[in-house]
Amino acid sequence: MDHRGPLLPDGRRLAAALLLLLAACLSSARAVTSEEASYIAQRQLLAMSEAGVGEDGDLPADLESRPCLEFDGKAATANLTFPNDRLRRAYIGLQAWRKAFYSDPKNFTSDWVGADVCSYNGVVCAQAQDDAKATVVAGIDLNGADIAGYLPPELGLLTDLAFFHINTNRFCGIIPKSMSRLTILWEFDVSNNRFVGPFPYVCLEMPTLKYLDIRFNEFEGELPPALFDKPYDAIFVNSNRFVGPIPETIGNSTASVVVFANNKFVGCIPKSIGRMAKTLDEIIFLNNTLEGCMPLEIGMLTNTTVVDVSGNSLVGSLPKEISGCSKLEQLDVSRNVLTGIVHEAICELPMLVNFSYASNFFESESAPCMPSDKSEVNLDDANNCLGALRPAQKTTLQCAPVLARPVDCNKHVCAGPHPTTMPSPDRKQASPPALSPIIGPAMEIPTPAPAPAPAPEPAVLGPIVGPLPPKDEYAGAPPPPSSGWLPLTPERKKAPPPEEYAPPEEYTPPVKALPP
Repeated sequence: MDHRGPLLPDGRRLAAALLLLLAACLSSARAVTSEEASYIAQRQLLAMSEAGVGEDGDLPADLESRPCLEFDGKAATANLTFPNDRLRRAYIGLQAWRKAFYSDPKNFTSDWVGADVCSYNGVVCAQAQDDAKATVVAGIDLNGADIAGYLPPELGLLTDLAFFHINTNRFCGIIPKSMSRLTILWEFDVSNNRFVGPFPYVCLEMPTLKYLDIRFNEFEGELPPALFDKPYDAIFVNSNRFVGPIPETIGNSTASVVVFANNKFVGCIPKSIGRMAKTLDEIIFLNNTLEGCMPLEIGMLTNTTVVDVSGNSLVGSLPKEISGCSKLEQLDVSRNVLTGIVHEAICELPMLVNFSYASNFFESESAPCMPSDKSEVNLDDANNCLGALRPAQKTTLQCAPVLARPVDCNKHVCAGPHPTTMPSPDRKQASPPALSPIIGPAMEIPTPAPAPAPAPEPAVLGPIVGPLPPKDEYAGAPPPPSSGWLPLTPERKKAPPPEEYAPPEEYTPPVKALPP
């Protein structure tokens, strides 16, 4: 176990802090405290400052020629012989990284000794793409190693990496800018660690990147619009501290899987989502604070199998245009403030397996949408305003204030006018019928007094009812570590394990997962 602590300016070690970190390192990867994470991050900044590296963690031009590159009191490559210069550079980068480890409780990197870097545990070598005679370090797989530490700038020397997998560890601090030098990197998975700071823009500078997984960290701030201009196949930004609106550029994305779950995104679901129809397979908005009406353009996602907008503050009616999603298997709109009718055209989608619209304010549901033992679709309509005809519904007192102030999504900024390219049924039937509901209570709703002047759009009023249930219970468990590098096959493109964005216990769809 490696416990090399940093020196204070006066040369003394932080003995008390080391003892505290030692106790934490003997525990599980998820037990690192905020104080410990802060300490490791400060150690990263101190190391970069002493090496003359900027705060962003870029590499100086003369790094390899510096005599101060020493490990255990010896020059980095003294008395060592390497088959080629690429492996020598990889050795420098890996040894600098091992020096940055604070704890390796499983002794995962105990064999990181000597010039044969291809024999190191978690290091994968292969032939160079541009030279079949040269062996290079092509991948890093430290998934589940439970290592505590930080990423040093010297990792930018591993320019032959095609994949970098370090999920389920205790790495802290920032992603150094030097990693933008990994010009053939295909997969970047740093999920389930304690990285901090704004969105790691260095990822946007990796020209060949296809698979981006930064979930279960402590990144914060807004997502850069440029994220969705990159040719990524999978984007996982869930379970961080991101805020602000989802950029309208999402419509430019070529990703098959996009997961926004468990952040604090606000505003509308962008209308441009309809432009993702050719590639999008799964999209998850679970547990944010998105508001307004659902965009009609969702109905243009004819190749999408999973749509989850649960746990937000969406209002208005459920667009009948969703019936255009002919391949939809999983649909979850639960825990919002949706009203009106649940249309049979949605419940009768040919591929639908699970559909939850629980914990809303729906007043009526078409007969095919009623949960029953004979239904071929797993349906959940609990905690709505369907009256005595359905079990476990809201009371009249809970329903009346919301139903008395319906939101007209035809005029709402988040939905807007019906697009001419929408492959959906007649727009005139998208809103609830004016007659009595198909199934539901015969409940008298107070009628507001007519206003002398046109009333403002209801969307700005917000729901009157109390807040949504606490979201902690839906946060999910961290993803299990995967092993080795996998190409982006159709199976690899699927969403993360269902624990991350699973709906409430009463409805557990078998969402497709990445292979182990």
